[in-house]
Amino acid sequence: MATSESIQMEAARGRQSPEPIRVPARAELAGFVDGGAGHEAVPAAARGDRGRVPEAPETYYSVSLSVPASPSGLHLSQLAACASVRSDGGARVAPWPSAEAAPPLELQKQARHQSQPTLTIRSEEPPLQRLRTVSRSDSTRDRRFDHFKTFSGRLERQLSNLRGVVPEIEPAESKISEEGTDDDEVPTADRYFAALEGPELETLRPTEVSALPEDETWPFLLRFPISAFGMCLGVSSQAMLWKALQSEPATAFLRVSPHVNHALWWVSVALMAVVSSIYLLKIVFYFEAVRREFHHPIRVNFFFAPWIACLFLVKGLPRPVWTIHHVVWYVLMAPILALDLKVYGQWMSGGDRRLSKVASPTNHLAVVGNFVGALLGARMGLREAPIFFFAVGLAHYVVLFVTLYQRLPTNVQLPKELHPVFFLFVAAPSVASMAWARLCGEFNHGAKIAYFISLFLYMSLVVRINFFRGFRFSLAWWAYTFPMTSAAIATTLYASAVTNVLTRALAVGLAGIASVTVAGVLVATMYHAFVRRDLFPNDVSIAITQRPKAKFSKILAHLRSSKELVFAVSRHGGGSDTSSESPSPMARGRGRAEP
Repeated sequence: MATSESIQMEAARGRQSPEPIRVPARAELAGFVDGGAGHEAVPAAARGDRGRVPEAPETYYSVSLSVPASPSGLHLSQLAACASVRSDGGARVAPWPSAEAAPPLELQKQARHQSQPTLTIRSEEPPLQRLRTVSRSDSTRDRRFDHFKTFSGRLERQLSNLRGVVPEIEPAESKISEEGTDDDEVPTADRYFAALEGPELETLRPTEVSALPEDETWPFLLRFPISAFGMCLGVSSQAMLWKALQSEPATAFLRVSPHVNHALWWVSVALMAVVSSIYLLKIVFYFEAVRREFHHPIRVNFFFAPWIACLFLVKGLPRPVWTIHHVVWYVLMAPILALDLKVYGQWMSGGDRRLSKVASPTNHLAVVGNFVGALLGARMGLREAPIFFFAVGLAHYVVLFVTLYQRLPTNVQLPKELHPVFFLFVAAPSVASMAWARLCGEFNHGAKIAYFISLFLYMSLVVRINFFRGFRFSLAWWAYTFPMTSAAIATTLYASAVTNVLTRALAVGLAGIASVTVAGVLVATMYHAFVRRDLFPNDVSIAITQRPKAKFSKILAHLRSSKELVFAVSRHGGGSDTSSESPSPMARGRGRAEP
C-alpha cells in the first residue's frame, strides 16, 4: 500500500526550514543542465547570497512528493534527490548541489529498481505571467488535421523548440489508437468505392466515420480541390477562341481587335498563376491530401487539367505560335505522357481502377490532353511526335466513348449537380478535328467526321434544357466552358474550309454562346467565392479512414509497447556501469515524446 508524504525543502545549502522552495527567475535558470551540475550551476539565491536584491521577481513553488512503499529502506529525502524538478518555464533544477553530496552507489542501485517519486509543482507566480506561459504553449492547438500535414508539422515543432516550448508527452492511449489504425496510408481504390458513394465518389456513406470534423470548416488548403484548374481551362480556351476569330478568314468581317486576345491571355495567365500557387501550397503543407486526390479513381483525371491549360496558353499566345521553341512543347507534354502511362495502364490492367468501373465523363480530360498536344505540336511545325499523341488519344477515346455509352446497370446515374460534366463529351471530338486538320494541312474528311460528331453531341445536349436546370452552382459548372469554346473554335476552322452564310453564322453564334457562358460562370464563381464564401466546401472524399483493425490487434500493440518498455528499463538498469544514474520519470517521458 502506497503512502503519501508532503515535504517542503529550501534551496539554500546547509539550512532546512518549513518555508517553500525559493526559485529564481527564468533568466537565471537558463544555464542549468539536467542531471546534476557542479557548484557553478547553483544559482546565487541557492548559495546563500541574500544581500543582493534580485532584479526579477521571485516565484514560489510548493513541491509535493508521492512515494510508494519501498522495501529497500531508502530514505525519502535520498529518493527525492534522485528526481529532477522542472518549473513551468522549462528550466530544470539540479538534483544535487555538488558532486560530494551525491548518494552512495549502493543506494543508487537500490533506487534504480524501485518506483521513483512523482513531483507535483504548484506555482504561485502572478496571474499575468501564468497566462503568458499558457498562451505560448501549443497544447490548445487543433491537432485533428496533423496527419494531412507534411512540412508544416516539422516547421511548427522547430518554432516551438526555438521559443522554448517543451513538446508534450502523448498518453499511451493515443499511441495505441494510432497503432490500431493506418490513417497515414493512402486508401486503395476498393476502399474509396466502399467508403464513398455517387458516380464521382464525392459523398461519404452513412456507415462511415470521417477522419476530419464534419461540423466545422476545414483549412482552406484542405478544401481547395484539383478540379479548380477547370477555371483555367475555361478562361485560357477563350484566349484561343478570340485569336481564331481574329486570324481566320471566315470571321474576318467581325474585325476583332487583337487587344481582346491580349487582355484574355493576360487574365488567363494571372488566373493560372493564382490557382497554381494555391495548389503548390497545398502540395507543400498538405501533401497527404494531394496524394489521396491522385489515388482517387475519379480525381486523378483532373491532374491533366494544369498541363492542358498551359497548352491553351501557348496556343493562345498573341504572337505567332511557330516562333516558340520546340522545347516548350516537349516540356509540357512530358507530364501528360507520364499520366497517360499511369491512367491508361490502370484502365487496361484491370482491378478496381479498370475503365468499366471508374468510367465517367471526367475521363475525357485524360484523352483531351493528347489531342491538344497534337494540335499545338502540328501548329509549331512538329510532325512525328504530334501524330504519336494523336494516335494514343484516338485509340483510348474510342474505348472510352463506347464504355460511357454502355455503362453497366449497376452503375448509379450522375446526380443533377454533376450534369454539366456531360459537356465533356463535346470537347474530345472538337479538339481532335482541329488537331487532324492541322496535321493534314487542311480541314479534310477525317477532320469533318470528328467535327460532325462533336456538333451532334453538342445539339443533343442543348435540346435537353431540363437536364441542366434545378441544381445549385459549384465548380462543376466550369465543365460547360471549355467544351463550348472548343466547339466554337472548331466551327470557325470549318467555316474557313466551307465558306457560306450558314457556317459563318454558326461560328459567330457558337462563339457568342461560349463567351457569354464563360463570363457568366466566372461572375458566379467570384460571387460564391468572395461574397457567399461557399465555393469550396469540405472535401470529404479525402477524409476517409482505413478500415479499423480488430480490437485484438490493439491489445497486441499495447503488449508490444509494454514489452519494449520493460526491455528498455532492464537494459538501462542491469548494466555493469554503476556510475550512471537512473533517469527520472519526467526525463523518460521526454525521451519517449521525442521522435
